[in-house]
Amino acid sequence: MDETISIVLFSGTDDKLMSAATLAAGAAALGKPVKIFLQYWGLNAFRAAGIDTDHGLAPEAGEVGKAAVDAAARAGMATWMQTLRMAKELGEVDIQACSASMDIFKLKQSDLDPLVDGVEGVAAFYINAGEGQIVFI
Repeated sequence: MDETISIVLFSGTDDKLMSAATLAAGAAALGKPVKIFLQYWGLNAFRAAGIDTDHGLAPEAGEVGKAAVDAAARAGMATWMQTLRMAKELGEVDIQACSASMDIFKLKQSDLDPLVDGVEGVAAFYINAGEGQIVFI
């Protein structure tokens, strides 16, 4: 069985971005190839001009979740983008922007942070995912 872990990152809130980054770093540390496919709000978070801004939290986090995330940040916990950069240093992590989402937002690859390796369509994503697991966030 293919060991590739493919993550479809649809959501763009900081907690969900961190979830994807943590999964990618864990898989990379275990030597598994990781493919991240950025769609809609997940893609929007990777705009170069705003990658390090506050993207908020999912509504279910509430005030308690926000307080916990803020406390972790004050304690020095790595951000989601730092975690993704570390994952790319640890192993094979490929981040691709969805071509349809790029069209919707009228983006060019130069509008995105260098963490993004390229642009591909859904068919290419499935081909590159192989027989491995696909996680949707």
